[in-house]
Amino acid sequence: MERDSILQGQDMATEAKKTELVIDGMDCASCVNKIEGVVCKLPGIENVSLNYTNQKLKFDIKDGFDETGHVVTAIEKLGYKVVKPQADAPQTVTRWWQTGKGRLVIFSGAMLALAVVLSLVLPDYADYVYAFAALVALAPLAKKAVMGAVAGQPFTIETLVTIAVIGAIVINEAPEAAVVVFLFLIGELLEMMAAAKARSSVQALADLVPKSAFLVVGDGTREVAADSLKIGDVIEVRPGGRVPADGVIAEGQTSIDEAAVTGESMPRRKGVGDGVYAGSINADGVIRVTVEKGAENNMIARILQMVEDAEASKAPTARFIDDFSRYYTPGVIVVAALIAIIPPLAFGADWDAWIYKGLAILLIGCPCALVLSTPAAITSGISSGARQGLLVKGGAVLEAIGKVAQVAFDKTGTLTRGKPAVTDVRVFSGNEDQMLALAGSVEAGSSHPLAVAIVDEVVARGVKLKKATVSEALSGRGVQARVGGKLVTIASPRYGQEIAKFTKEQQDEIAALEGDGKTVAVVIVDGELSGLFALRDELRPDARDAMQELAAMDVRAVMLTGDNARTGAALAKQLGIEVKSELLPQDKLDQIEALKAQGNIAMVGDGINDAPALARSDVGIAMGGGTDVALETADAALLHERVRDVPALIALSRATMANIHQNISIALGLKAVFLVTTLMGVTSLWMAILADTGATVLVTINALRLLRYKFVK
Repeated sequence: MERDSILQGQDMATEAKKTELVIDGMDCASCVNKIEGVVCKLPGIENVSLNYTNQKLKFDIKDGFDETGHVVTAIEKLGYKVVKPQADAPQTVTRWWQTGKGRLVIFSGAMLALAVVLSLVLPDYADYVYAFAALVALAPLAKKAVMGAVAGQPFTIETLVTIAVIGAIVINEAPEAAVVVFLFLIGELLEMMAAAKARSSVQALADLVPKSAFLVVGDGTREVAADSLKIGDVIEVRPGGRVPADGVIAEGQTSIDEAAVTGESMPRRKGVGDGVYAGSINADGVIRVTVEKGAENNMIARILQMVEDAEASKAPTARFIDDFSRYYTPGVIVVAALIAIIPPLAFGADWDAWIYKGLAILLIGCPCALVLSTPAAITSGISSGARQGLLVKGGAVLEAIGKVAQVAFDKTGTLTRGKPAVTDVRVFSGNEDQMLALAGSVEAGSSHPLAVAIVDEVVARGVKLKKATVSEALSGRGVQARVGGKLVTIASPRYGQEIAKFTKEQQDEIAALEGDGKTVAVVIVDGELSGLFALRDELRPDARDAMQELAAMDVRAVMLTGDNARTGAALAKQLGIEVKSELLPQDKLDQIEALKAQGNIAMVGDGINDAPALARSDVGIAMGGGTDVALETADAALLHERVRDVPALIALSRATMANIHQNISIALGLKAVFLVTTLMGVTSLWMAILADTGATVLVTINALRLLRYKFVK
């Protein structure tokens, strides 16, 4: 599966310039295909992607085609307006009646009401009044239809409506023609309002970042604009205030509420050295934070960018619907024409009656609801996930996650906390303080998690460290150094037995500790076993619940770990899942390949050392707490580092796919019903357009339900 960086486009290739425009005037999701189809044909334009939700058109301009003028011209010929995005523009709330579409609906409704009144006053001229009202309201749609045809996109929704309305007027059904235009415009207005609601639900994240910050200057602070902060600046965040930039706490400690950013409901206690995200809330203490990322690259900005990219990435179902609609729309026109012509020609049926039925088929066949069925659900699903700390890179990924039959978990940092701690200390020769001092001195220069845990334990016991010399790493088997003239080696039991003798009792004790899921590091001094440390990386508190939830969803779980077989087996037993232990990175890849033969598989890892396995799996999920690597390497990222978010992500995918299937059923089901009633002579033109408008409204409302989706187990 293709991996796109969240920050795609920042590192521009010299031969292509990434460009972004905002398109105004899109009435429904089918406009996306129309605009993309035209822009893709332009010379020098590549990688065209239009997001209906945020109205952003992104594309690459090849070297030598530096201007966007021909792109703007082509789009405006279709009847849309093009504006360049302004990142610093203030966010304003536009009411529906202030939009061009809203004003057109009001005008069309007023014209229809006027026609009703005039038809009562001047009944002999009623049809002329209704026809005038219909044509005036139809004018913008007809203009788009003509422009689309000239630009090589003749089979559009506007074309269907234009033919139907003009045809109705020709066969003396002007009142229905006026009603048809009015109902069609209302449907488009409702769809526009729904898209705006979905867009605002995500854009609300941007408002979480405060506009100002307290920059530390000398002994005091100065209030500055948050977007003016630079990397390395130190800012002060007071109790109750929001953090204005991503950074690391330099002074103080406090509880940080990250619910709005990561979805984690409980505040986290943080102190010096801990990272904080822009938009999170400082609960109680005064802290000073060193800025690590600018406003354009903070956590909120990256989440927004990723959601935008994800919404623009089409799911396989959406691509199928798009391809289908390219043939569906001209097919509807052909079928409508045949229905209108064949019965009168072949059987002498009444021309007006069958032309009327043909026009109704045109309106029933409008593909708006069908085209909207998938992107509306995908957009809502991705937006809902983002607000809960479940970041998904595109519709294709969201669709694939729900199809996984098995999930492979890395152990350290994924199923466990990733921070081992010493649980047992054994001394076999000499005194305990001496053994602790030697071991702590050797490990003091290492940043390995086990080494850090041993040093922390030694220091916590009040033992002073000594100076170590001639330190040497033993190729993954351990480390050794000289301390006070003694050669001290800290290694795995396997390697330890190669350089020292272990008694049967010592071997049994090591086996018992490893049987409890603990990692054992032996301390060998001048070739003699002096003692050992037993360490364990505890399971995350929700790991067991997550495994039970996966089992209930008929999803198989397996642990892939480089740890020893006993440790892996002990932890797997607690979780009730399978385990593959003592795996090198290449071994993990081989295991993923073998598991893929048994069904679609997702790999869950920390996004760093598991990157190859994440890439090889059908879906890669990073448990990285929002780190850069976690966000950029995998298909999905779980911001608040909960194992239960894996079944939550699968459940969200399945809910989204169920929503899509419901939407498609609604769109096609209503069309099928009204197709039959039309052929039976029951359906009127206004009922036909109401069927399409109603389907669009129902599909939109159904998709918006996902915005409130929350995994509860």
